[in-house]
Amino acid sequence: MKFYDIFNGDADGICALQQLRLEEPRDSVLVTGVKRDIRLLERVHAGGGDELTVLDISLRTNAGDLSRLLAAGVRCRYFDHHAPGIIPQHPNLRTFIDTAPDACTSLIVDQYLKGRHRSWAIVAAFGDNLAEAALRTAATMQIDGGDLERLQRLGEVMNYNAYGETIDDLHYHPADLFEALRVYRDPLDFINSEPVYDVLRNALAEDLDRAEVLAPAFERGDRALYVLPDAAWSRRIHGHFGNRVALVEPERANAVLVKKAGGYTVSVRAPRGRPTGADALCRMFESGGGREAAAGINFLPESDYPRFVAEFEKAFAA
Repeated sequence: MKFYDIFNGDADGICALQQLRLEEPRDSVLVTGVKRDIRLLERVHAGGGDELTVLDISLRTNAGDLSRLLAAGVRCRYFDHHAPGIIPQHPNLRTFIDTAPDACTSLIVDQYLKGRHRSWAIVAAFGDNLAEAALRTAATMQIDGGDLERLQRLGEVMNYNAYGETIDDLHYHPADLFEALRVYRDPLDFINSEPVYDVLRNALAEDLDRAEVLAPAFERGDRALYVLPDAAWSRRIHGHFGNRVALVEPERANAVLVKKAGGYTVSVRAPRGRPTGADALCRMFESGGGREAAAGINFLPESDYPRFVAEFEKAFAA
């Protein structure tokens, strides 16, 4: 019998797994990757009696491989906050899915565990750009303002580390980052003790300085679109940069595109006051998906750029 932990490489996926493994320690096969690498179940070749824990990857995207694994006799718990499509009905599958705009996978796990490792869920919510949900959750605990700011920075640097075209773009493989923090019950101890944190914090600041000098490719009322160059720093920073401009301009929809050979990678953030429509927009394009407030397109061909701009403007017209 083998255990597999299959998780998104961002702050939400890692912190969701951290909560579960603090509560249920076990050795497992770790399956993860860059943030946009979500077809993770296709890498898993488990058999009868094996147990899967799946965290923060779209069930819709992985439905075929999930059905394959269930047919092979595996047991699976599936925690996620993305639109799932049709959920298979199978006695070996338990799903914990909440697609509300203020939900993230770590907050779902926090409810499942009745708050026993809540500080990590707060880190994840901050990392997933759900500041209001993070603050609301933190209000149930006694966390002073300074420590709360440190948890927010940790969530941001963990999320930043997940963005890239390939693992080579990242500072740390997400599995290695999880291994570094799994021994810490308290995220503040991780911040105080691990050089990994300072490496990521300094790298994020450097990459953000590069992005913030760029003007929008266009800015019209309550919509803005940025285009970043084809560079490793652009691929690392575009998610955090998208979150940051969403915080600075909360009533504006933002799209951040990163150039790549033949097209772009796209991140979309809906206005914080109207946190819907990002997923519907991105699913209009072949490799698009996500959630209502924040979504993306893995590859937007150069020829589709004018159509994307037109649909972006239409989706978020006042």
